[in-house]
Amino acid sequence: MEKQFWLDRWEERQIGFHLPEVNAHLRKHWSALKLNAGDRVLVPLCGKSLDMLWLREAGHGVLGVELSGIAVEEFFADNALDMQAEAEDVFSSPQAPEIKLHQSDFFELQPEKLGKIQAVYDRAALVALPQDMRKPYVQHLSELLPAGAAVLLVTMDYPQSEMDGPPFSVDEQEVRQLYHEGFHIQLLDSLDVLAGNTRLAERGLTRMMEQIWKLERK
Repeated sequence: MEKQFWLDRWEERQIGFHLPEVNAHLRKHWSALKLNAGDRVLVPLCGKSLDMLWLREAGHGVLGVELSGIAVEEFFADNALDMQAEAEDVFSSPQAPEIKLHQSDFFELQPEKLGKIQAVYDRAALVALPQDMRKPYVQHLSELLPAGAAVLLVTMDYPQSEMDGPPFSVDEQEVRQLYHEGFHIQLLDSLDVLAGNTRLAERGLTRMMEQIWKLERK
């Protein structure tokens, strides 16, 4: 999937993946990572997610990574935060200095540019990538994280033939294949999200599970 795909999605306002509220899985399961106040959290492919504000309120420094300049600008504007350039392609706000957004291709990030990261929140990165990009994504993420870093990962499992991604289906077997070399893996929760969701049923889906994972860098 080319970079231009995501830039076009923001330009054309095809951003159904953006949620107008904080993700319920984040609220419920973040404590499972057992982090300390002040630990820095990486949010890859962050868009303009409100989850970053929640993470800041939980006492963390937040480093979002987003390709689209539109998404970066709207994050600050939507939340009434003054946007200022802190360095090349790095933006922050005097009102929320704990949040920095890197307008960058995730795959081009280097560890020295991010500094030390204690955790990752991935609600929309892995599932946004087609299958041939998921292994390189996990490999690059592994290079950015020190041993002991924790990840809260949210995935979706549905018959891929019944709906085009993104978000793509990433089942339990694939999660374990992708992460087993570099991470300890724990399934925290698995939920049927098709029941009662008429919109998904109308798209022809016969099954959809959301799974929440805790990963720890070996």
